[in-house]
Amino acid sequence: MTTDTSLTPQASGPRRSTMPREVARRRRGGGEGGGGAGGRGWHPMLGAGLLPRILSVLALILMAGVWLVPLAWGVNTSFKSEVDASAAGGDWIPAGGFTLAAYREIFAQGNLPVWALNSLLIGVAVTVLTVVVSALAAYALSRGLFRGRRALLAVTVASIMVPPQILIVPLFRQMLVMNLVDTYAAVILPQVVAPVMVFILKKFFDAVPRELEEAARIDGAGSVRIFVSVILPLSRPILAAVSIFVFITTWNNFLWPFIITSDPTLMTLPVGLSSVKDSYGLQNAQASAASVLAAVPLLVVFMLFQRQIVKSVATTGLGGQ
Repeated sequence: MTTDTSLTPQASGPRRSTMPREVARRRRGGGEGGGGAGGRGWHPMLGAGLLPRILSVLALILMAGVWLVPLAWGVNTSFKSEVDASAAGGDWIPAGGFTLAAYREIFAQGNLPVWALNSLLIGVAVTVLTVVVSALAAYALSRGLFRGRRALLAVTVASIMVPPQILIVPLFRQMLVMNLVDTYAAVILPQVVAPVMVFILKKFFDAVPRELEEAARIDGAGSVRIFVSVILPLSRPILAAVSIFVFITTWNNFLWPFIITSDPTLMTLPVGLSSVKDSYGLQNAQASAASVLAAVPLLVVFMLFQRQIVKSVATTGLGGQ
């Protein structure tokens, strides 16, 4: 009887590795292009060596500087007098010195707190309604079985590509017919419809295991109970991300509140800031001071929820997984 030795390990001699030589050298930290101390600087995206990393960091610093320069200029202008802020030279250090006159004038007018309160109320209302409506619509598109589901999903995706500026005239006529012009409802309701949020939530719901719903149905739970007790608790990260993005977008929205409101007591911060002027024209220092004050709440929101914002960008970029 003969024994096939091709399937038995060799009794003597070192075992040969099937790993490619280049990959083996990189894992051991050696080989050509290892970079630095034994190839520790090798990275699959940046390449080998210290130079690519330095260039990447310098590029990031340059882009951050380009973004921060206008912000720093606005903060600097807000601490100038109107004469220095309107000067042709635009010196970084004003000749008359720094002052808080622009901030005192903004608070003395008494409009900024009203605008900030309006922005807060409208932002919270739009965020809550958008999350509720978008979550319900996304769950129906993800789990519902009804005629026209594919067509409705196609319309939802196609509506994402429609610029919101095209809808200004029909929305205004609709609010006019409903006698809602110059009301909070006119500012809030048209912003509740967010097809992109429906699509994002739908993709996330698609990734939720259906076995969890089947187990809940065995226990006697209906569709509403499953949605509230199973789907929503598992969707807290994406719901938080959607809420943050909707709130920031609503807070910064200028065009629709500017068109639908003319009452100063209903203006939001972006609309109110555009009206910071007097008989001498635009007051640069006051406008910069108001812009800085308007940006503070968003900065606080970002600092508190930056982890959820970064995570949401990463997850939605990978198909909602």
